[in-house]
Amino acid sequence: MAAEGKRAKKRRAAEIVSRLEEVYPGAQCSLDYKKDYELLFSVRLAAQCTDARVNLITPALFRDYPTLEAFAQADLEALEQAVRPCGFYHVKARDIQQTARLLLERHGGRVPDSMEALLALPGVGRKTANLMMGDLFGAPAIVTDTHCIRISNRLGLVGSKVPEKVELQLIPLIAPEKQNDFCHRLVLFGRDTCSARKPRCAGCPLDGLCPRAGL
Repeated sequence: MAAEGKRAKKRRAAEIVSRLEEVYPGAQCSLDYKKDYELLFSVRLAAQCTDARVNLITPALFRDYPTLEAFAQADLEALEQAVRPCGFYHVKARDIQQTARLLLERHGGRVPDSMEALLALPGVGRKTANLMMGDLFGAPAIVTDTHCIRISNRLGLVGSKVPEKVELQLIPLIAPEKQNDFCHRLVLFGRDTCSARKPRCAGCPLDGLCPRAGL
């Protein structure tokens, strides 16, 4: 696969997508949310933290702060303590409060549906913005989290560990309507099969499609 052409790589990528769809038919974000801004805040909390831990604290967080106005007007120290289990709580609480205020002041209390507007929000980078675009608005989106970067490199689909470069290299390989769910499936695949420390190559659903199998 080292000398694989662009067309061959795109065909292999399509087969990878197809096999992951069979294994994980219900691809969806692993963060729990009911409102658009709840997903945005949960993603911010998930930085350097697990989705599972975030899901443990957000029910109480969203109960105690049930509206954007409640977040915007919250006592910052109290908000910091509410999100403390997710780590980096000073900056995360500050970003969430500032974002709540911006959503109310500039966007009518809604998460904006453009990449430019999303990137202007505190703590929002391309990974978060792409997740919003894909999950909330159904737009083509490559979410370059750690699973996506690791597995895409192992599969030989990309040749970089820089998130922006991985995104640009995957865009022409994955059909636009498949991109968002593909990234969610990589998270599931990375957790139960293609882990960072020791991938379980035996019985892998992508057997025959991975140039690093068994290495």
